[in-house]
Amino acid sequence: MNTDPSPGPDTGDRLRGSVVLFMSVAAALGTSTIYPLQPAIADVAQSLNSQIAAVGLALACGPAGYLAGLGLLVPLVDRFPPGRVLAIQFAVLAGALAVCAAVDDVWRLGMVTGVVGACSAVGAGLSSVAGRFAPPRRRATILGIVTAGISVGILAGRIAGGWLADEMGWRGMVLVFAALCAVFAASCAVVLPGTQGAGERGYRATLRSLPGLFVRYPELRITAICGAMWFFAFCAVWAGLAVALAKPPFSYSAEQIGLYAAAGLAGIPAARLAGAWADRVGATRVVLAGLALAGTAATVAAFTLTDTLVTLACLALFDAGLFAAQVANQSTVLSIDPAAPARFNSAYMLVYFVGGSLGSAVGAAAVDRFGWAATASLAAAAVGIAATIVVTTSVRHSRATGRYPVTRTGRPGGAVVRGDAPGPTG
Repeated sequence: MNTDPSPGPDTGDRLRGSVVLFMSVAAALGTSTIYPLQPAIADVAQSLNSQIAAVGLALACGPAGYLAGLGLLVPLVDRFPPGRVLAIQFAVLAGALAVCAAVDDVWRLGMVTGVVGACSAVGAGLSSVAGRFAPPRRRATILGIVTAGISVGILAGRIAGGWLADEMGWRGMVLVFAALCAVFAASCAVVLPGTQGAGERGYRATLRSLPGLFVRYPELRITAICGAMWFFAFCAVWAGLAVALAKPPFSYSAEQIGLYAAAGLAGIPAARLAGAWADRVGATRVVLAGLALAGTAATVAAFTLTDTLVTLACLALFDAGLFAAQVANQSTVLSIDPAAPARFNSAYMLVYFVGGSLGSAVGAAAVDRFGWAATASLAAAAVGIAATIVVTTSVRHSRATGRYPVTRTGRPGGAVVRGDAPGPTG
C-alpha cells in the first residue's frame, strides 16, 4: 500500500483534539505501569521477606514482558478495532496490577510483573493508532503529542510511584495504578476509533512478517538502527547517572536521585514541537537538530556532574533532543504503510527497545568501572554515530535521485514515499 488513507469519517476525523489528548494521557499511564515499584524495591523486599536482588530480578520481568508486548500485542491494532484492543489491554493491566498488590512471594511478583510489562505496550499501540488515523499533513504533529505522553510515563512513573509508596505503602500505590487503568479500559472502548482493520493478513502471518520487513524496507532498517543507537545513549546516561550519584562524593538517597528525573520532564514539550516541525520541514532536519542538541548536552554533562544546575540543564536538553529525534524518526516508520502502520511500529520498537536495554546494562557497569565522564562520553559517541548514519543515508539518497526526499504532499525534506528510494528520511 503506497498511498495514505483519506481522512474521512473513519480516519482523520476521529482524531480530534480531545481524542488526541486522551491518547497522550493513556499512553503516559500505560507506559508508566512498569516503573512505579522501582523506587520502592527495598520496601517490597522487606514485605515479601526476600532479598533485594531477588525482587530486582522479578521487576526485570517488566521490561521483558514489554518486549513481548511490542511483538505480540501492538500488531493487533492493525487487524482489530483499536478501541476494543486497547480497552482489553488496559483491563488486563488493571487486573494484573490488582493481583500484584496481593502477591506474597517474589516468584508470583515476577510472573505478574511480566504480564504488566506486556500490557504496558499500550503506548506503542496508541502511537500506531496515531499513524493509522491521523491526517497525512498532521501525522507527525499528532504522533508528537502521543509520544510526549509516553515520555512522561517513562520519567514520571518512578516519581509518582515513589511518592505514593511513601504515602500509602507499595501495595496501596499499585492499587491506585490499577484503578486508573480500569477507568481507561472503559474509556478506550468509547473514545478510540472502532474501525475494523483491513485484515489483509492473519495474525500469525503478521508476526512472521516482522523480521522480513527489515529486509524489504531499507528505511525501516536504517530508522531502527539509528533509534536503537540513541535509546542506548538515553538509557546509558540515566542508568549511569543513578550509579554515579549514589557513590561518593555525592552519596545521594534514592529519593534525591529520583528527583533528577524532573529535569528530563522539562524536555518533553520538545516531542510535540518536533512533530509539528517534522510536518513542516521534514523528519531528517528535525532528527539531526535533535541529535546535535543531545550530543552536545551529553558532552558537557560528562564534565559538570559536580555542578547540579548545569547537570540538570544538560539532562533537560539531552532528553529534549532525543525526544525530538524519536518523534521525527517514528513518523517515518509510520509513513511506510499508513493504512497498517502497527506492524512497522512493532518491528521498529523491538529494535529500539533492545538498544535501550543494552544501554541500561552498559551505563551502570561503565560508571562503576570507568566513571561518569567516560559513560556520558560513550552516550555522546552513540548519538554521533546515529547522526552520521542519518547524514550519510540522506546524502546517498540525494545523489541517487538528484533531489531531496519529499512528503506525500510534495514538501521537500519529508517522509520518503514507499518506493522512492532507500533511506531513513521521513
